[in-house]
Amino acid sequence: MPDLKDIPDAVRWRYAAECAATLPTLYDIAFRETLGKKYDALEQEIWMELARQVQTIVNDCSLPVRDAPEIARSVQIATIILFGPEYGGETIGLSEDGAVVIVKRCPFLSHGHTLATDYEHVFSRCMALVLSAVPLLNKNYTARFVRTMCTGDRQCEIKIEKKPEPEKKTGQADEKK
Repeated sequence: MPDLKDIPDAVRWRYAAECAATLPTLYDIAFRETLGKKYDALEQEIWMELARQVQTIVNDCSLPVRDAPEIARSVQIATIILFGPEYGGETIGLSEDGAVVIVKRCPFLSHGHTLATDYEHVFSRCMALVLSAVPLLNKNYTARFVRTMCTGDRQCEIKIEKKPEPEKKTGQADEKK
């Protein structure tokens, strides 16, 4: 009798990753027309919640998040764990305060393409996930998208950088000095 152990890990990984990458598009196809504009808000909430899963993976795997290059690499590793090895790219550490995640292969685009999805919706998912995940991993850092394949760029570039220090307000305490 066949057993799950008889199926190689790489095959199981591939099917799980394809399913994870295809599900958002399938939900989009099934529910967007019925829910209209409400769908976008609901979907963004789901992807923001998925950012907590990124945080769980990073914590459980003891991935470092002390500076921008560590955060960038940890987000990339967690994303690959969630959505499979078809998600590919690299991280570039610019300094302790800045790094760039470069995405060259995206399973959401490749599976969305086969299902004829609107790439704008792919971007809103990714944006909600990444912009929520980075400050969950380290509250002193933020992320912003510089380039996106969803909008026709050759690759995605996500800059992770330290949040600027809040400006000190001059107040009564300063006047007493």
